[in-house]
Amino acid sequence: MKLPIFIADAFTATAFRGNPAAVCLLENTLAEDAHQQIAREMNLSETAFIRKLQPSDNFTQSSCFGLRWFTPVNEVPLCGHATLASAAVLFHKIKNTNSTLTFATMSGELRARRAEDGIVLDFPLYPAFPQDFREVEDLIKAAIGDTLVQDIRYSPDTRKLLVRLSDSYNRSFLETLKVNTEPLPQIEKTGKVKGLILTLRGEPEGQTPQYDFYSRYFAPWVGLPEDPVTGSAHTVLSSYWSQQLGKKEMRAFQCSRRGGELDISLRPDGRVDMKGGAAIVLEGTLTV
Repeated sequence: MKLPIFIADAFTATAFRGNPAAVCLLENTLAEDAHQQIAREMNLSETAFIRKLQPSDNFTQSSCFGLRWFTPVNEVPLCGHATLASAAVLFHKIKNTNSTLTFATMSGELRARRAEDGIVLDFPLYPAFPQDFREVEDLIKAAIGDTLVQDIRYSPDTRKLLVRLSDSYNRSFLETLKVNTEPLPQIEKTGKVKGLILTLRGEPEGQTPQYDFYSRYFAPWVGLPEDPVTGSAHTVLSSYWSQQLGKKEMRAFQCSRRGGELDISLRPDGRVDMKGGAAIVLEGTLTV
């Protein structure tokens, strides 16, 4: 079987930045174990599989598809950058004629719509609740040592731990912070935490470009020591920083080595719009 496959860098307009995802188009049913084998072969943070929901569907004219995401280690319930990459492939390479695409996923229906300067994802918004420091002290100290922490929240919906660093730090500090992820899965083995978000308030007005908040994301529990740009983390970050800043419209930057930008808008229906660009860097055929 030959499968069309693409790699797209998401949450960036520039190749070799943002977060790369592989995207496979499935004309026919793929053996269940083949999804994980392909994701392991691609060895990117995520490989997305787009499938037709009806035999009569086609990738150019249909507007609703199934979508699954796999890391090299396992399937995940939600992935923002691979959804953005999937929409970019359908819009820009397959020339899908619709203005909005709907993806049926493990996290419900997700939508992606065309915008003048990118693609807008309609995603769920997840609250994060105060977390007792003593319960996660070993985890945090193993990851960032004696770095000053201002706030700790936990998102039960996503199993992500959000750690806000002291406002005394700046973007450069977060970018260069050495984070030790190797011991984390051994320290936290209960399944409560599957991802660690480090975040920092944006810098004062006058900085160029200005961002409302910064972040980095680590998920060694699912085989990702650090993820370059993470849409699913921003479903939690958007909720937190909206409350902290009193804003519904925000601009975010994820300070990994590759870096990535997100324009965020909280919706009246309790969801969040996340806009980003994508650069398709590879197009080919996978033989299975």
